[in-house]
Amino acid sequence: MDKPQASMAQNIAQAVRAFEQERTGHAPKSVTVVLSDDALVITLHGALSEAEKALARTPNGAAKVQEFHSQLFATAADPLRQDIERITGAKVREAIAEIEPPQGTVMKAFAGGTIVQVYLLAAGVATDVYSNGRA
Repeated sequence: MDKPQASMAQNIAQAVRAFEQERTGHAPKSVTVVLSDDALVITLHGALSEAEKALARTPNGAAKVQEFHSQLFATAADPLRQDIERITGAKVREAIAEIEPPQGTVMKAFAGGTIVQVYLLAAGVATDVYSNGRA
């Protein structure tokens, strides 16, 4: 029997998990991917280490975690962008990652370990959603 072909969203989720594992040394507990026209939203649940989550509980620590992930995303995200372009067939125009600490200020990721990445694509793609479940 033929194995069903993975959707674009599922392929992106697999690429993100591999990228995070290589980049940070641990994979997120789960990944959700939403493709809609020219937008791609990736949510990584449980992406921060226990030390990062503990550090992010204070405003100063949250700023350090934000800066670290901001720099990491800015300097190391090209291979992931290339994977996204290969999978979707559309260039990535812009990308950002956000983390939000417990105080509610929008920063670079969620203190509970969730990271949200948003990509704007240069062309529309078919709507697709994939989630391997929340941890």
